[in-house]
Amino acid sequence: MTRATTVRAVLAAAVLLVSVLITLNMSPRLGLDLQGGTRMVLQAKDSDTAKADRESTDRTLEVLRQRIDSLGVAEPTLTRSGEDRIIVELPDVQDPRKAAEVIGKTAQLTFHAVQGPGTEADAGTSGKKDGGTGDGKSEGESDDKADTGNKAGDAAEKATADKKAEDGTGTGGTTDDKKTGDGQKADRTKGDGKKGEDKETGGKKADGGLTLPDEQGRLLDLGPARLSGAGVKAAAASFDAQQGAGWTVSLDFHKKAGQDWTRLTGEAACNPVQDDRRRVAIVLDQQIISSPQVSPSVACGVGLPSGSTQITGSFSADEARELALLIEGGALPLPVEIVEQRTVGPTLGAAAIDASARAALIGAAATALFITIVYRLFGALAAVALAAYGLISYAALVGLGVTLTLPGLAGFVLAIGMAVDANVLVFERAREEHEQHPNRSLRTSLTAGFRGAWSAVADSNVTTLIAAGLLFFLGSGPVKGFGVTLAIGVVASMFSALVIARALTEIAAGSRFVTARRGLNGIASPGRVRTWLTRRDPQLMRSPRRWLLISTSLVVVAVLGIVVRGVNLGVEFTGGRLVEYSTSKPVDVERARTLLSDAGFPDAEVTTAGSGDLSVRTGKLDNDGEHTLRTALAKEGGETTKVRDELIGPSLGDELRRNALIALAIAVLVQLAYLVVRFRWTFALGSVGALVHDVVILIGAFAWLGRTVDGVFLAALLTVIGYSVNDSVVVFDRVRELWAKARRTPVATIANRAVLQTVPRTVNTGMGALFILTALAVLGGDSLADFALALLIGICVGTYSSVMTAVPAALLLERSSKAPPPARKRSSGSRSGKRTAQRDPFDNGARV
Repeated sequence: MTRATTVRAVLAAAVLLVSVLITLNMSPRLGLDLQGGTRMVLQAKDSDTAKADRESTDRTLEVLRQRIDSLGVAEPTLTRSGEDRIIVELPDVQDPRKAAEVIGKTAQLTFHAVQGPGTEADAGTSGKKDGGTGDGKSEGESDDKADTGNKAGDAAEKATADKKAEDGTGTGGTTDDKKTGDGQKADRTKGDGKKGEDKETGGKKADGGLTLPDEQGRLLDLGPARLSGAGVKAAAASFDAQQGAGWTVSLDFHKKAGQDWTRLTGEAACNPVQDDRRRVAIVLDQQIISSPQVSPSVACGVGLPSGSTQITGSFSADEARELALLIEGGALPLPVEIVEQRTVGPTLGAAAIDASARAALIGAAATALFITIVYRLFGALAAVALAAYGLISYAALVGLGVTLTLPGLAGFVLAIGMAVDANVLVFERAREEHEQHPNRSLRTSLTAGFRGAWSAVADSNVTTLIAAGLLFFLGSGPVKGFGVTLAIGVVASMFSALVIARALTEIAAGSRFVTARRGLNGIASPGRVRTWLTRRDPQLMRSPRRWLLISTSLVVVAVLGIVVRGVNLGVEFTGGRLVEYSTSKPVDVERARTLLSDAGFPDAEVTTAGSGDLSVRTGKLDNDGEHTLRTALAKEGGETTKVRDELIGPSLGDELRRNALIALAIAVLVQLAYLVVRFRWTFALGSVGALVHDVVILIGAFAWLGRTVDGVFLAALLTVIGYSVNDSVVVFDRVRELWAKARRTPVATIANRAVLQTVPRTVNTGMGALFILTALAVLGGDSLADFALALLIGICVGTYSSVMTAVPAALLLERSSKAPPPARKRSSGSRSGKRTAQRDPFDNGARV
């Protein structure tokens, strides 16, 4: 065993040991689409006093963090994305209504003097409050308040309130009904999720005052705000068992705000007892949550000296804590809008993990069996390296703290099939070397195979890394995870092939037992496919226009599908809402459409999903509308569980659709730039032409099949681009090498020879990926079926186009090119030989 082999073996053992330790001691970080939960994307908006920039968005994020912590969500994650977006991830939250409500409240707390009874005319001057979406509501979301304060109680309750005021605290009236204006709420939320009028205009007067209903529903004429929530020093929820007031919220004011409070209550005390003007209104987000009378014991102009107050009402413990949090957290520095909301049930994520694990095991076993049959002992050693690759890439994902998403999980499984690519390149090249130089040792042929395949391995992996980088930087949400997983898989596969597999095969090649048995090692014989092609020597490139005509026909069929059938864009690109339900009793699709139409959703699209599940797609639909929709289905289907929920605002849908087109354009241009640098411009244009050919055919196939084109499809499309260029690079790398050795030979002859030499590699590599993808398509369920189908179509088309589209296009372009053939590179072996000759002391330089 040579020193280099020893170094590779030690390095491989060290990396594997670290990977085992990481795997045993660390757990993977699952994304919400695998563990279940809710993900929201909030868009910060400019306000009158602040611009939605990085600094103000960060302040908004911290306020939101305090609010979400109060919900008791385990390990919530809040991060800023770009300048003005906030990503909120709430594990295990299946009903996002409560979270959206707490997140969206602006918490504008103000204290007002009551100027007397209000009138309907005053309340309607600017349009009475009627639902709508306030700051922070999602597009189409209703304005349901958690409620605070309400219908008044009886005389005994008033006496209790007065008694508390005598003790030095302003109080809110205790109530029997906590839900304010329930009669109005039904009018606020329309079945189609459309917004009502803007609530911020309701009841506002020219002098800054308001006309709002009090806890009893009676209109009050309020003066301008005298204090704001900024003057509140602290807010705390507590249970007042001594006074019998139940849960209350105590407020402590800052010094100046405390003086303003004393002045406000002193002015109110100048009015007669039981007069509305003796009340002080506490308003939260345009709702009176408490309007207590100032105690008769408080003298005119004196006010409450304590500088603190207490809000009472028929609060539950959760409501009191939420109110305290909103007040103490203060107003959001910026209004926010929910532009994206995704909810995934825990069963869907668990099923995806199980299905992916089964697909990985079956696909990897099939791939290992295939390369073992083709390459015998060396194939079996490559299968061992493949298992090591799986361990290393998994440990890298866990150790780096990468969030494993559903597309990322699929990428991890797919990379197992693609990891055999480098081994196949090396083994096929070693077969060629051994066939050309049969007297060389097995170890020498193997070394020559690794050396000769290095250029193609490097170029093909760089193109895949480019696709992974584009997925990460231009993708959104879970698609980013696919880019990270794919990149880690590429690096790990190169290590497993060039270090682990090489160390194992070199050790085996040095064994006399393996060397003496040509049929055992796997590279001493050329293989059946290569032997058949060498014997038949088909002239595939004799008429390149024929192949281009076939490719053009396929593109025309795909374009017809796009034009005639249209592309079925998912809600991610169009905006709207897609909800998938599982019912305990089967519900026919037509019956479901009737139920939803009767419930106020006549335009809802209902289809089947999975094993008896129902998929409902609508336009704008708020969280209350979704609850109504689920209730309607439950009438026929019994227990109805939400499996998956995606809400995309129309503005974000336009943006994602635009970004998808930009990503495709950038992918093509970046691959073209790389190929121009590494190859001749004719080769680069031929490869990019094949790439565009693959993209159009894949989109057209999905159009004809009526499949959904969404973010996961975009991830598959960019992967196909990398795979297509990968195959083309291998062919053109061989063309360049052969042409440099025979510069006077016609390029068509060179190209034909290169194609025949690389066909075994192309077929064997494609088979490894197809085993994995077939397993994913069959076992992966609905969540991975479209992804696997897109890659299956893309890899089949890409394998064809890399030979029958890219090469013929390059041959036609070469007819108009005046560039000379590539120069021949001096082999490292010849340079080494000269250096050895110069060092030989017995060589006098004489030659015969």
